[in-house]
Amino acid sequence: MTIEALNTLTPSEANKQFELCCGASNWVEKMNQNRPFHDKNEVYQQAESIWFSLSSEDWLEAFTHHPKIGDIDSLRKKFHNTKSISKNEQSGVNDAEKSTLNNLAKSNQLYEDKFGFIFIVCATGKSADEMLALIKMRLNKNAETEMQNAAKEQNKITQLRLEKLLK
Repeated sequence: MTIEALNTLTPSEANKQFELCCGASNWVEKMNQNRPFHDKNEVYQQAESIWFSLSSEDWLEAFTHHPKIGDIDSLRKKFHNTKSISKNEQSGVNDAEKSTLNNLAKSNQLYEDKFGFIFIVCATGKSADEMLALIKMRLNKNAETEMQNAAKEQNKITQLRLEKLLK
């Protein structure tokens, strides 16, 4: 989609496109309010600025729009509506050993139990073993630090999805 096409979408159509990139409804609304954009860089800058201006409740809302890392069944079933833009984000788990996937599942549960939200990581280009090492490292963080880490990772995901949208 071009910038011109994005700028001429109806608000409802633009919401649908923005929702593919980030599941926080306040982010979607504010992105829509900032149209028209002059160029891609403005889209990316506004997206990041808006994201980091939101509350932790908004961040938590966005996190619910992601499958758990390594949960391929969840990825296919629950998140099929974002598959066009999120395709291959978790491709690093496709060839993972069963033991690695089991460890990811256990670590995901420990993480969610400790922090109250799923482990968010920009998985693009990362192997299952790399993601497992990251989750284990991040399990040692405190809740405030981890909320910030997850928000930064969500921002990376959103930026990648915006880039795919605006190709």
